[in-house]
Amino acid sequence: MITSFYCFFCGLYIYINELHLYFSCFFCLQQPQTHDLLITAHIINKVDHSCYGRRPRYFFLKNSPSDGIRIEILRIFANSNFRNMGALYDTLNEDFRLEEALNACMSCGVCTAICPAAEFYHYDPRAICTIVQTQNDEEILKLLKSETIWYCGQCMSCKTRCPRGNAPGIVISVLRTYAQKLGFFVESEKGRQQYALEQTIGQNILKRGYCVHPDIVTPEKHPEQGPVWEWYMEHIAEVSLRFGAKYHQRGAGAIRDIAEEDLKEMNAIFEVTGGKEMYRQIEEQSETFAKEHNLPMDEYVQHIFTEDSGCHSL
Repeated sequence: MITSFYCFFCGLYIYINELHLYFSCFFCLQQPQTHDLLITAHIINKVDHSCYGRRPRYFFLKNSPSDGIRIEILRIFANSNFRNMGALYDTLNEDFRLEEALNACMSCGVCTAICPAAEFYHYDPRAICTIVQTQNDEEILKLLKSETIWYCGQCMSCKTRCPRGNAPGIVISVLRTYAQKLGFFVESEKGRQQYALEQTIGQNILKRGYCVHPDIVTPEKHPEQGPVWEWYMEHIAEVSLRFGAKYHQRGAGAIRDIAEEDLKEMNAIFEVTGGKEMYRQIEEQSETFAKEHNLPMDEYVQHIFTEDSGCHSL
């Protein structure tokens, strides 16, 4: 009898705690100020999630009114003692690409055997899939902060050979997305280069309609092109005509000027699909990192272009 009453009150205590957690988080999330975020994180970290072998509920995160709030709270989770409970994995799993790309990997290693990047870098797509499948937040967090996820060249050779039809390259894409969203890309040398890519290729797409355009591949910034490139840039208008190109002209042909209305449409697509928001997050996180390390942004850009710890290649 005593044991039954004890179990009953223990169960009631757990239920009240979870109820308090839910309503506290719900009301805090309605006011997305920093103070409220800290209160929410404090409440969540106060609850002993390891008790009773039960996994906590995260529906209040999935249903929060602002994706930005969710990201802030997940960042707090990841940098706290909140580990091994699946919050990061649940967030990754909301990306439909993960469901399509990872289906009961049996760790055969075929993806690593066929991977060109694995031949040159400390990179093992099989190991990455194994970590994601464990749903271990601590290990997933290490991946998000690591150099490893930036070695993949997205050739998708792994997809063509996997006996289960998995695509480790897409798993990598999901990890990269959340490394950028949560700001963990600045923790790695290769990750920090995302800012350089956003400022060059990313902005070039929006402003010119091209990933790469001769106007930005200047001899000063790209000495590896050699003296021929410098001569070409000096005579590009004349030489490009011989190749049938339309350098800074309208009409059909390579490196033509893209119509203004087409550029506006492309910018609109990037806005509604979240591309520009991703750009803004990369910029903000990179600027914060540079400020913390007392680097002006022009020096920071030069630094990430030339930084090489020598730890990447085999």
